[in-house]
Amino acid sequence: MKAIRVSEPGGPEKLVLENIPVPEPQTGQILVRVAAAGVNFIDIYQRTGLYPVPAPFTPGQEGAGVVEAVGSGVDTIKAGDRVTWYYASPCSYAEYAVLPANVALPVPNGADLKTAAASMLQGMTAHYLTHSTYPVKAGDICLVHAAAGGTGMLITQMAKMAGAQVIGTTSTAEKAAQAKRAGADEVILYTEQDFQAEVKRLTDGRGVDVVYDSVGKSTWEKSLNCVRPRGMMVTFGNASGPVDPIQPLILSAKGSIFLTRPKLADYVASPDELKWRAGDVLGWAAAGKLKITIDREYDLADAGQAHTDLASRKTSGKLLLVL
Repeated sequence: MKAIRVSEPGGPEKLVLENIPVPEPQTGQILVRVAAAGVNFIDIYQRTGLYPVPAPFTPGQEGAGVVEAVGSGVDTIKAGDRVTWYYASPCSYAEYAVLPANVALPVPNGADLKTAAASMLQGMTAHYLTHSTYPVKAGDICLVHAAAGGTGMLITQMAKMAGAQVIGTTSTAEKAAQAKRAGADEVILYTEQDFQAEVKRLTDGRGVDVVYDSVGKSTWEKSLNCVRPRGMMVTFGNASGPVDPIQPLILSAKGSIFLTRPKLADYVASPDELKWRAGDVLGWAAAGKLKITIDREYDLADAGQAHTDLASRKTSGKLLLVL
């Protein structure tokens, strides 16, 4: 089978298309023919070595496809089933993937495999951020950076479901329109406006209840200044680089604010939690309550270009490798 392999950390050129043997499912595992794999910033972090992964490895933590075979002890899934997954051990940039049966979830009727693949990592990230890290409620004001990105648009939609007000930031007027279509009440063009000053103006100086920041280094300091006293700063990505170390006293000086740096794996730590989050996301998508935006599709051989495009921050919505 064809698979993308990374033998050492580095740039997009380290994503090499190779022929490797089709794996066989062992006890408790399933073999899936991959229909689509999601492309995410965590894949870039693993490729560059920011998040170390033993090499060689096949990137990709999410995908969707059709079960080809099951290993012994698997009685809840059978060949021919349509499944989707988020799996912390990367494996999805390939024609076939072996997964533990307990991480595979059924794709509901009404949802196609591309939508399912595009829903898992970003959808469950948006779910835990808005339902658990800071449970958004009616009347809250949220600042969402990269509001026209895949995760940003999903955070916006889920916050609006809860009755919150959303202020988004984007880089262009075109992206601002996309963020508005996702439900953002206000959108700040950070390339033309000081987002800190605009947030203070829009909130009459109060600040926001929560900041959802996937950008990292370049937005960090001003984001802290946008949080109301005893509000929460959620930094969950490094698109502009990792945030520098801070002194805890800064949080006191800013108004006794809360700071967290979460990751998805800790919020799907049990099968029940995984099923809850994925079930909500897939169900909402199938019912049309949650719009999953697929920006671009690539052949497997073009994984390097997908990484380049994602890192450029010029995309809006989800990027997929389609097999």
